[in-house]
Amino acid sequence: MKKQPLLTTYNTQNLNLNNRVVMAPMTRSRANNDGNIPTDDLHGLYYEQRATAGLIISEGSQVSTEAVGYVNTPGIYSQEQIEGWKKVTQRVHHKNGKIFIQLWHVGRMSHPDFHNGELPLAPSALNPNSQSYTPNGFKDTVTPKAMTQTDIDKTIADFVQASKNALEAGFDGIEIHSSNGYLFHQFFNATSNVRTDKYGGSIENRARFFFEVLDAVKQVIPEAKIGVRFNPSLHNIFGMTMDEETIPTFEYIIKKLNDYNIAYVHLSEPFNDVSEIPFAVTEIAKHFRPLYNGTLMINANFTQETGNKVIENGEADLVAYGKPFISNPDLVERFENNLDLSEWDSDTFYTTGEKGYTDYPKATK
Repeated sequence: MKKQPLLTTYNTQNLNLNNRVVMAPMTRSRANNDGNIPTDDLHGLYYEQRATAGLIISEGSQVSTEAVGYVNTPGIYSQEQIEGWKKVTQRVHHKNGKIFIQLWHVGRMSHPDFHNGELPLAPSALNPNSQSYTPNGFKDTVTPKAMTQTDIDKTIADFVQASKNALEAGFDGIEIHSSNGYLFHQFFNATSNVRTDKYGGSIENRARFFFEVLDAVKQVIPEAKIGVRFNPSLHNIFGMTMDEETIPTFEYIIKKLNDYNIAYVHLSEPFNDVSEIPFAVTEIAKHFRPLYNGTLMINANFTQETGNKVIENGEADLVAYGKPFISNPDLVERFENNLDLSEWDSDTFYTTGEKGYTDYPKATK
């Protein structure tokens, strides 16, 4: 019987993976300690249980204290956090797995409660009119501070340091979170970026900050260890909407990435129905595959069947699974044996402790 495309190896000059099933980055809010430090007994076990994935991409981890916007999320800016992540990567590597860390800055999707009363940073002083999950529960977002050149330079330096820290912690690479309405995406989008300097206005200007970060990071970490993530058809989420320049902006970015030798480009299919939006692309992998020469990863609501199909059709090289990996630590083995998947408990996605985190059983054949 022909082997499932998802379960074939993937070998390039930058990636050598046992299969094409990727564990997508997912916020789980288990770093409920003063230093937002990942722990061996929770984070370590959680990722070790899922180490048969061809590649694990960790939950988003803030690159600085200014980058945080959600309660109990781990960071990668302190020595204590580095030491915590070392235990995680060691456990994954002991199981012959591979793991990248997702580097995260939420931008305006934060709250002064996280910043000693200071305003969150953003490309422009525009309130997303959303909510931030703070230590005191959900609170309405505020009008953020438009980043100065000094703020931008510091943020670039934070991503550089976080990349160094990731290598020290033993990660196989990093993913720059440029997606889902967070800081880089806020720069890309004209509804959240109304700057009139070199970071606003034209498509090239709105993409400038991202490429400045990428160019700085590749000076301290091999390009082959850098992945990037985008969500081109994000609409009506976190106060961001699409316009006629949205898709051309991502086309520009992804074409320009052909000049780099990065590990992969990670794209999301639309999170909601955008079929009535005149500017949207409804089939992201199919649209962007011809534009990018490197490794393309696709994500969002794939099943075993559709994941195999998107690879077989040549529209993507890797498929990232999120919620199925929460409730099925042995997702790869279940695909191998065509077993039913366990249902996830959404009530425990962002709680603390082991319930709904490390207590999902593997299948009994």
